[in-house]
Amino acid sequence: MTILHIDSSITGENSVSRVLSKRIVEQLTAAQPRADVTHRDLVAEPLDHLTLGAFADSSVLDEFLAADTVVIGAPMYNFTLPSQLKAWLDRILVAGRTFRYREDGSPEGLAGPKRVIVALSRGGFYRGDSPAAGLEHLETYLTGTFGFIGIVPEFVAADGIAVGPEQREASVANALGEVERLAA
Repeated sequence: MTILHIDSSITGENSVSRVLSKRIVEQLTAAQPRADVTHRDLVAEPLDHLTLGAFADSSVLDEFLAADTVVIGAPMYNFTLPSQLKAWLDRILVAGRTFRYREDGSPEGLAGPKRVIVALSRGGFYRGDSPAAGLEHLETYLTGTFGFIGIVPEFVAADGIAVGPEQREASVANALGEVERLAA
């Protein structure tokens, strides 16, 4: 088993998404001790914004395609994903490699089967009937993006982490409980 671990939070040790993604990888490797893990920290080693020259470099795409499981730490910044994560996604959505268009113009995902587990962290509450639900563009974006290339992502979320210390602690504990379920 090959695991690709992606982190994109700028907050270092204080990052909830990093805590969750690390725990997911620990659970997966406990179940598969011989798993080969590659960690890509998009903050410590950022990718440039996509340019035509950078588009020709397929190393990020090859790394993604080689993985059986991809674990992504994705915090919500300003209602969507960090630009570091967007730069990574720009390199894995490649026509002819991870998707293609059929003759009728409809897309066909080519990247599956692959397991993608995303550890989300959001400062507020953006699910269901929350007053801010219409501003949630992280989980919806990642669902659409991975769906486009033929993958149904799984999510673990810690919501309301900026509401206060007790809410943060409860949200992290709840999300870590979800990690146990996902790794099973």
